[in-house]
Amino acid sequence: MSVGRRTLGFSWPALVALAVLAAPRVVLHDLHVVEEGRPAAVLLAVVPLICWVAAVLWRRPPRPFLTAVVIGAIYGVLLAVGHQILWDEAFGATGPRLGDIDPRAQEAILRVAAVFSSLVTGILTGVVAGAVAAVLSRLVIGRQRAAEQSVEKVWRGPDDAGATRPPQG
Repeated sequence: MSVGRRTLGFSWPALVALAVLAAPRVVLHDLHVVEEGRPAAVLLAVVPLICWVAAVLWRRPPRPFLTAVVIGAIYGVLLAVGHQILWDEAFGATGPRLGDIDPRAQEAILRVAAVFSSLVTGILTGVVAGAVAAVLSRLVIGRQRAAEQSVEKVWRGPDDAGATRPPQG
C-alpha cells in the first residue's frame, strides 16, 4: 500500500480523478461558454466540491482535511495548466496589460501571476472542502460511536448478566 493511500485514503490516480471533476469549469470559463454567476457556472463550481466531500466521507481516510487539500492542490495545478493553454482564447489578441512595459515582459509577468493565483485558488478550494469534510466526518463518526455504545450497553454478550438482551428477530 502506497504512502498516499495510507495517509490520504485514496490512490494517486483516484485523487487526480477527483480533481479532474472540477476541470470542465476552467475550460468552459476560459472559452467564454459559461458566464460567471449563471446557474451552470455555479453548478460547475460547486458540484465537484460536493463530490470531493462525498468521496472523503465514503472512504473515511485517516486525515480527511489533508485529503481534500491535496485534491485541491492537484486541481490548482490543473487550473494553472488550463489557463496557460487557453490564455489566447480567454483574452484574445489584446490580453491584459500592465501599462508601458514591454508586451513580452507583461505577458510573462501575468502568466506567472496566473499560475500562482491558480495554485492558491486550488489549495484554498481544498481547504474549504477539507473543512467541510472534516466536520462532517466527525459528526458521522460521532453518531456511529454513539450508536455502537448504545448497542454495547444493551447487550455485551452471553457473559453480561446485567444488560438487557436484544430482541430476537
